[in-house]
Amino acid sequence: MPAVKMQNTIIPAIGLGTWELRGSVCSHIVEQALRLGYRHLDTAQMYDNEREVGEGLRGSGVRRDDVFATTKVWPTHFSPPKLEHAAKASLKRLGLADVDLLLLHWPSSTIPLSDTIGTLCKVKRAGLARHIGLSNFTGGVLEEAVKLSTEPLICNQIELHPFLDQSATVAASEAHGMTVVAYSPIAKGAVGKNAVLVRIGRAHGKTAAQVSLRFLLQQDFVVIPRSSKVERLAENFAIFDFVLSAQEMQEIQKLARPNGSVLKS
Repeated sequence: MPAVKMQNTIIPAIGLGTWELRGSVCSHIVEQALRLGYRHLDTAQMYDNEREVGEGLRGSGVRRDDVFATTKVWPTHFSPPKLEHAAKASLKRLGLADVDLLLLHWPSSTIPLSDTIGTLCKVKRAGLARHIGLSNFTGGVLEEAVKLSTEPLICNQIELHPFLDQSATVAASEAHGMTVVAYSPIAKGAVGKNAVLVRIGRAHGKTAAQVSLRFLLQQDFVVIPRSSKVERLAENFAIFDFVLSAQEMQEIQKLARPNGSVLKS
């Protein structure tokens, strides 16, 4: 599978997002995704599905070391003792000795970032996470996190799709050598209603969702689409056999708006 270099590691270019997947549906989707060829799983403490993600991984028969596993710590656990405990609890639920990537899920407005980053680095040095990074960090708080960290922060995971202008955060992340990981890359399904994406998809024999994912991949972003349907898993994965032209990329870029978030829609 194509991959993206993240500083001193390689991450599969497409992963399975598991937000809102629960119970047996979650474990089944994880298992099926891995059998289809996915090698990147994304979960979080807040998703309340780490146990099921681990079950799906073990049920797939795929070797642990062949899978890039990411989880995230919620801001209520950002104080030093709580963060370390949360990391260990996530590993226990996942059934893993470590994760490939541990992220701070959102910035905290109450806990000093210096305490949090210091403990995140400690967790990495203790071997609980092979790599560490950020999620939803922008502007000054992103800059502060980078300055405080004594370990490489290898990525920033953010909402990113054709309708949302995240150019400032992307530029800031990449300026610090951080890879951008795109969640909600098909805008919670909204891409399927966009005439531009549908038209470009038809020209390639692809869906609008596949065009959206390909658009992000061609900018060296990692994508983590979520689906609860096996057929959609296969569709999302079938994005490596076509290339968008420069003109098509420009057309799609024109769809972005500063207020294009779909998180609350």
